[in-house]
Amino acid sequence: MVSFLQAHQLNIMLVMSGVCGVIAFFCIIGRSMPRRRRVALALVEICAMALLIFDRFAYLYRGDVSQTGYYMVRISNFLVFLVTILIMICFNSYVQDLIIREGGLEKTPRRLILVYFLCALGIVLLVISQFTGLYYTFDEMNRYQRSGGFLICYLIPMVCLLIDLSVIIQHAERVNTLMRSSLILFAIAPIAASVVQVFMYGVSLTNLSCVGMAVALYVFALIDMDRAVERGRILETDYLKEVNKRQQILFMQTTTALTSAIDAKDVYSHGHSVRVAEYSRKLGEMMGKSEEECNEIYYAALLHDVGKIGIDGRIINKVGKLTDEEYEEMKKHSEMGNQILSSITEYPFLSIGARYHHEHYDGTGYPAGLKGEDIPEIARIISIADAYDAMTSKRSYRDPIPQQKVREEFVKCAGTQFDPNIAKQMLHLIDLDTEYQMREKEEIRELSGTNELYCEEYRSAVSEGIVISPNTTTIRLRSVPDENAKGSAALPALILFDSLDARVHTDEASIRELGYYEYAEVWFDGHAISSGARMMEAETEPLMAGTPADIETRGATYEIEAVKYQDHIRIRVKGAGKRTEVIVALPDSSRFAYLSLTGEHCHIRDVEISKAEQPIGEYEIPRIAEEISYIDRIAGDVPNIQINGYRTASTEGIPIRDGMQITFHTMSLPTARLVWHCPFIDIFTSANGQVDGPNYREFALIRLDGEHWESDDEVKQADNRMMVSHTEAFEGWENWKECNKKGLDCSVTFLRRGNKFTAITENLGIAIKNITTIPDVDEVYVSLTGDQCALTDIRIEE
Repeated sequence: MVSFLQAHQLNIMLVMSGVCGVIAFFCIIGRSMPRRRRVALALVEICAMALLIFDRFAYLYRGDVSQTGYYMVRISNFLVFLVTILIMICFNSYVQDLIIREGGLEKTPRRLILVYFLCALGIVLLVISQFTGLYYTFDEMNRYQRSGGFLICYLIPMVCLLIDLSVIIQHAERVNTLMRSSLILFAIAPIAASVVQVFMYGVSLTNLSCVGMAVALYVFALIDMDRAVERGRILETDYLKEVNKRQQILFMQTTTALTSAIDAKDVYSHGHSVRVAEYSRKLGEMMGKSEEECNEIYYAALLHDVGKIGIDGRIINKVGKLTDEEYEEMKKHSEMGNQILSSITEYPFLSIGARYHHEHYDGTGYPAGLKGEDIPEIARIISIADAYDAMTSKRSYRDPIPQQKVREEFVKCAGTQFDPNIAKQMLHLIDLDTEYQMREKEEIRELSGTNELYCEEYRSAVSEGIVISPNTTTIRLRSVPDENAKGSAALPALILFDSLDARVHTDEASIRELGYYEYAEVWFDGHAISSGARMMEAETEPLMAGTPADIETRGATYEIEAVKYQDHIRIRVKGAGKRTEVIVALPDSSRFAYLSLTGEHCHIRDVEISKAEQPIGEYEIPRIAEEISYIDRIAGDVPNIQINGYRTASTEGIPIRDGMQITFHTMSLPTARLVWHCPFIDIFTSANGQVDGPNYREFALIRLDGEHWESDDEVKQADNRMMVSHTEAFEGWENWKECNKKGLDCSVTFLRRGNKFTAITENLGIAIKNITTIPDVDEVYVSLTGDQCALTDIRIEE
């Protein structure tokens, strides 16, 4: 190693001096460090460059006895020692600035001031040595020779570095780890090199190490600057995020205030704007919009009715439908909303939503009568969300419309009032909303608004319906007799019924419109009355409990269990010293069933409702009546099927062949009330050719009403292109439902070209052509299924 340094140290000096010069240049032009620290670091690098240049000259002219050599050797050696001291001064200044500026010291430590005095002493001794030979002399061959006092010239810089090191260690916590490491390294390395230098003559180890540490000092400073810039960038980013967040909060608070002003003016639309905004955002997400686009849709929907602020409150809150003149006045709210929001130029989508959300896809809307995709997309989205909430919310002239009826309206109005593609997304949202959460919320508790009922006369208070399913529903409650009910019956009761809106109705219009049908009434004393059930059996047995007098004065706790399997329902009531079991046979298996709580002269409270996770088995409810069948007809090539609910039954799979035709007779069941209560065509594959068989994959589900939805699987199963048109034979949806109830013959033709399958059918003026492209499947099957319909005489022609 020593021999290598001796052989190449002149070249090393040349390279390192150039590096120090470049670093000094960047220090001078840079502006990222404080000025004094930058100057000190630049001077360190300049001095380090000069140190190596002069040291290199000293070696080059060593032994040169010419006059030039004589002067060069002496001048070079003098400057080497002088520049070494100057480096100590510059490094001390660098440490001083770092400790004060970054460390936060108010005064310069005295030890750093002492370093300046020691350096001054070193310079004085260096000058004296030029005349006395204290540090070094030159022999007759003009070669450098150490003198007796040469250790002093090493001792002074070492002491200076040790003092600097002590200051650095004392204030270490004031300086970041990276800069602290660079200072300690700069202080220790030359000291160690100087010790070695005493015993290693002919190699400028001290100078080289000093210059190396000068380079390292800049490198560490550069890294520290980079980190500081990064910290600054992060702080700036965080600041901008915080500013943006505050702006968003301010914007949200402003829009909320405007929304509250709208809601305060319209007593029947409280929360309407927020619900429309939420539904609109969900539609945007279903359509694959980005988060930013969904936020724009949300805020535009939140303020879509802001123009109502300018409408007369008497018109907005009128009980009953508006007159033609009032309706024309109400229509002005869209233009008023545009005027209010158009000044917010930063968010132009706000005024677009307010102005055009009442436009219709067929051009019959207002205010501009735009048609199709000329209507801005954001307005087409809000239009559907607005219509959905309007139908599912209570109005001054009507109760909320049942969700299934609302769904039917979107099926009917797709392509006329609504964008058909966005309407299809809304239909899917409704299908996903199995718990009917997308509606105007009351304070929903166990009885949809309250967990207690005050019943005076019989049925004076009735809870909303609780759906009865194959999963056992358990209801626990406490009933306390009315204090004024002495001498009268004071008992809770159950009403078993079916209705589109899961509510008990008594007026003829609601019964007819909502398909209300009452099966039975069950009193908690064991008494039961059948009103619409095919058959009913009730048994009551006594249990150990309190005396009748106690029950009459203090009330009783009851537990009710209700469960449904196909067309039979079992209700068990336990409490007040007895247990009652009621078996009810419904008119047919397609019926829904709801249970409402009511009573007479009692206070029902502390209601708790739970549902079992697992459904019951086929034989857990004893059958008391034969199952009603609507398929008692001669079967064709495939067995007849009765579909009591959504896809509750399917035919066996039929392999699709080119040119194959399937004909069948369909008839809606008596409970069918909606347009999609009709047959469906299921195109699929499975290992055994059966629906839900091993490796079942569904490619397309085509409803004969023209509705279609693809699989929700993460991996797309197939590519579907569906074309639906209404021919002149289509006489409207009411006629469609009526003809399905009477029964009609249908046919479906299939074409196959490789992996492309085409299904063609036309029924009652609804023409459907669906092309399904399926990758990598050899055998593809078709099955007939549906919702609340009976399929008979199914025949296959190839």
